[in-house]
Amino acid sequence: MRFPARPDPHPDNVIAGDRWRITVLDAGLVRLQWSPSGRFTDLASQTVLFRDTPVVDKTVRETDAVIELITDRLHLIYDRGPFTPQGLSVQARGGISNYHSVWRFGEQAEGNLGGAARTLDGVDGALPLDDGVLSRHGVAVVDDSDTVLIEPGGWFTEREPGSLDLYVFCYGRDYRAALSTFYRVTGKQPLLPRFALGNWWSRYHPYTADEYTALMDRFTAERLPFTVGVIDMDWHPVQIEPEIGSGWTGYSWNRELFPDPAAFLKGLHQRGLRVTLNVHPADGIRAHEDRYREMATAMGIDPDSKLPVVFDPTDPHFLLAYLQQVHHPLEHEGVDFWWLDWQSGRVSRIAGLDPLWLLNHLHFLDAGRPGGPIEHRPITFSRYAGVGSHRYPVGFSGDAAVSWASLAFQPEFTATSSNVGYGWWSHDIGGHMFGGKDDELATRWVQLGVFSPILRLHSTLDPFNSKEPWRFGEVARRVMSDYLRLRHRLLPYLASMNYRAHHADQPLVQPMYYEHPWASEAYEVPNQYLFGDQLLVAPVTSRRDPVTTMASTTCWLPPGDWTDLTTGVRYSGGRKIVMYRSIDQLPLLARAGAVIPLQDNDNPSADGADGADSAGGVGVAVGAVNSVAPPDALELWVTPGSGEWELIEDADDDAWTRTVLKTDGHTVTVGAAEPMATQTTAESPDPGRSAATAVPADRRWSLKLVGFDGITAARVDGRELDLRPGDVPGSVRIEVGQRPTGADTRVELLGEVHGSDNAVAERVFTLLDNAQTAFADKTRAYGLVTGGLTPAEAALGIAALGLDHQLTGAINEILLAAPGSTTAPVDPPPAGTQES
Repeated sequence: MRFPARPDPHPDNVIAGDRWRITVLDAGLVRLQWSPSGRFTDLASQTVLFRDTPVVDKTVRETDAVIELITDRLHLIYDRGPFTPQGLSVQARGGISNYHSVWRFGEQAEGNLGGAARTLDGVDGALPLDDGVLSRHGVAVVDDSDTVLIEPGGWFTEREPGSLDLYVFCYGRDYRAALSTFYRVTGKQPLLPRFALGNWWSRYHPYTADEYTALMDRFTAERLPFTVGVIDMDWHPVQIEPEIGSGWTGYSWNRELFPDPAAFLKGLHQRGLRVTLNVHPADGIRAHEDRYREMATAMGIDPDSKLPVVFDPTDPHFLLAYLQQVHHPLEHEGVDFWWLDWQSGRVSRIAGLDPLWLLNHLHFLDAGRPGGPIEHRPITFSRYAGVGSHRYPVGFSGDAAVSWASLAFQPEFTATSSNVGYGWWSHDIGGHMFGGKDDELATRWVQLGVFSPILRLHSTLDPFNSKEPWRFGEVARRVMSDYLRLRHRLLPYLASMNYRAHHADQPLVQPMYYEHPWASEAYEVPNQYLFGDQLLVAPVTSRRDPVTTMASTTCWLPPGDWTDLTTGVRYSGGRKIVMYRSIDQLPLLARAGAVIPLQDNDNPSADGADGADSAGGVGVAVGAVNSVAPPDALELWVTPGSGEWELIEDADDDAWTRTVLKTDGHTVTVGAAEPMATQTTAESPDPGRSAATAVPADRRWSLKLVGFDGITAARVDGRELDLRPGDVPGSVRIEVGQRPTGADTRVELLGEVHGSDNAVAERVFTLLDNAQTAFADKTRAYGLVTGGLTPAEAALGIAALGLDHQLTGAINEILLAAPGSTTAPVDPPPAGTQES
């Protein structure tokens, strides 16, 4: 079992001396090698698999003193000697900075924008992140000198002692180009199975089979969709004799809790869930395990000796038996994939071979074996093991502390990890351990989870610490339930982004500077990010204010018009703004002309559901609650303006279908579903298909128009459509009805259609009515808002009233949300501009 790899570079990209070698992999990427013996390797490494890039256009100049390499993106100067700061430098071209954009060997490249970290265990708040491949000053370095090499047969070998192997990325602020090249040489993010994009239930708790199944049925009764069931430690015995082991490692079902594991797993599958079990492999296989006799025999140990089969990641015979004798039988019973937890350490008997990385690598390859439970879309669930770990999703960030500080760091942590290509994080949503019960904190964490790559509720072994919504107060329960339903409704959008992450090198979560690298404000909002290519999210990570009863967060809106899908407020961009949100809202902003597809669970389904909970706009039908199949009903959320977006669907079989969704502000068009053929490559081995099997022949469509005014009617094919108020203030919902997916559907919006004026007076009245402050202050403030002043004049008057500063800010957010463009565009920089 091995990844496809093409590690040999084109000879024309190689410049070499007696003990040094430079390989030009792209105009912005060079590999620098030093070998004490003069023997160089092009074996694949833990990090880099593909060096077969096209011949790069370059200039090489040689003098007696130095060799110079010049491409469109970099300028390298090297004295041909042992690498030193004086003798080896690489500068990013493009006028970013003459000083800061030069990297010298042995020095830290400046301006690195960060990457990921191995774990959040024991962290309550922020922690330093490893470097990524992006730098604000244009140069980033990946040191691959200490990782293991991969032989052609798939096994591992050590590097030559004293050798150096560096990759220097020089892309200026063309961050997406840098990331695309990174994926080109290290491998793409794999496609996730659709079920991974839904809600995951996880809790460290000694469930019985009946208790776990009853909980899943309770979720269904509450219309709370879950697609992955995580079974933590106690699926296996944990109380064992000390002379046998610690109890952390286990591969045998606890029959007191799970008397019939196969029936239990089959029941979860019938409920639409996939199942992962937690494993800590460090103790190996001990004598009490069900499969000990088979494992011992495979390893040449007398089973009657009861000697432990030691966990040895450097022994290929052990690893093969570990999979075939221990894991595969459990998979045959119904286990879908594995949660590879901690305790393996960082060191093995092969220098550079990290047991954590090896387990990730091994289990991902094994999951994709023919006949495996998820062979077509293999998946692991484990911790980050360094650069290149993006090939083994999904990531487990560790045991998060239950605190506001922990919540506040997770958005930045997630977004910044994209700088090293790691796009599929799973956090302990709600926090794992310590802390205490806090309805507001738990609710805000669920909202973050909805707009995270993976949403997995989790908590530690504690009878009082669990994340079922009904264990919280009435408000928290309602809001958490609504958002869990929303996550499931987002599956069409998320599945399309899953495709783009793999085929177009676009992580689902992206820092703001990817799209606006020259805007200084883009670097000042680390907790704000793009969620796919249509949504901007700024999770709320602080407590609410007692006066406004809302929490605030500082956002930067790029130039253009934006509409908040949770409030209906329209904003003019190109500025920073403090946004205030009630407990059921967070800044969730869509671009002008956005067309965002969601499963329409507010309609009767083919499964016979006859009702829906539309509270908060995220209701879910009773039938087939956990289904992840391409839906037979879709709702499009549309904002004012012109835009186009491609809905890309399959059923985990790579029979891709594209549906183009368009709006020009007056019409909304759903194009005919068209089959796609995907390109097959060694690092992207998706068999191209042409049959449009992913979508039903007919679909029920509806529209939710957010941020519009003046719509008096709508029609399709000359037929008038019903309009009714939407669940977001000022929104309109239109039922289009059943339509063939093989033909275009064009909905006309009639009337004086335009973007909303935000109904400022109504919104301010509601804000003041809810505020916990003096009636006289409310009256004076409302008088200014309704007194015929311009928004700017009213805002100045409000500021002079001496109100609570949070209340002043909340009023002025509404007043000044859409005052018209007042700032010049910030992208790109004027020609010749340099930043110090």
